[in-house]
Amino acid sequence: MVKNKRKVIITSAVTGAIHTPSMSKHLPVTPDEIAEAAIGAAKAGAAIVHMHARDPKDGRPSQDPRHFEPILEKLKNSTDAVINITTGGSPHMSVEERMIPVATFEPELASLNMGSMNFGLFPMLDRFQEFAHEWEREALENSRDLVFKNTFADIEKILGIGNANDTRFEFECYDISHVNNLNHFHQRGMARGPLFVQSVFGLLGGIGAHPEDLMHMRRTADRLLGDNYEWSILGAGKNQMPLATIGAAMGSHVRVGLEDSLWIGPGQLAASNAEQVTRIRTILEALNFEVASPDEAREMLSLKGRDKVGF
Repeated sequence: MVKNKRKVIITSAVTGAIHTPSMSKHLPVTPDEIAEAAIGAAKAGAAIVHMHARDPKDGRPSQDPRHFEPILEKLKNSTDAVINITTGGSPHMSVEERMIPVATFEPELASLNMGSMNFGLFPMLDRFQEFAHEWEREALENSRDLVFKNTFADIEKILGIGNANDTRFEFECYDISHVNNLNHFHQRGMARGPLFVQSVFGLLGGIGAHPEDLMHMRRTADRLLGDNYEWSILGAGKNQMPLATIGAAMGSHVRVGLEDSLWIGPGQLAASNAEQVTRIRTILEALNFEVASPDEAREMLSLKGRDKVGF
């Protein structure tokens, strides 16, 4: 009998700015669709649901609190999962716009990108040519000449908002330099431990998606952050399940979801966020890991509790 199984946190990123509604009929767009997708992911085993919102008129990414409010209300009444609100929004938004939902709703957890980067989504135009809304094509094409702005001043502002409200962060590190940036803020006392480090692999402009890239990121985090962090793996596109599996075997938590990958297999669109959560849960349990509950995730990440949010 296996005793004291390691507990792995599953995060489900329900919808986001990388993919557009025309790419998959399964991508949730309206508040009800997004909320139901998150609830399904939580029921399947996700301890954390990572939230973006969209304008229901055309599916455009939105940081308008009016688009978040019905989602958050439904989630709080329907699941005890940790709700993680984005400060990334979309690379096409201003930093001030991106901060609004976290400042408004004071969640337990929020995402925070740890550095500026080229953010190339334009290769997806080779796969997808037909779009219901012109903004979708424009967003992909414009990423040829786009820097996703996350300066030291930007990060300081977002950390200040979160720290004032006791919101902790999922620190999204798209490259090795981002781990160094995180260490800088940790040393200054602005990024508080235990740090929740989300290593992001396979987006054009960031670190690659080879297993050697994953191991390089882990070695760097270990050297700089010591044992004061919880590590999680996000593989974009086809890299989602393979890198999550490798990472879990090396001691990481995992993130899956339609924000990061539309797929469940080669050429096969995932029908839901829950389907992806179920797949990675099956893999984790086959490796004799135990899936963490929301309250276990709260304890591991030292979160303030669902009764102390602003929604």
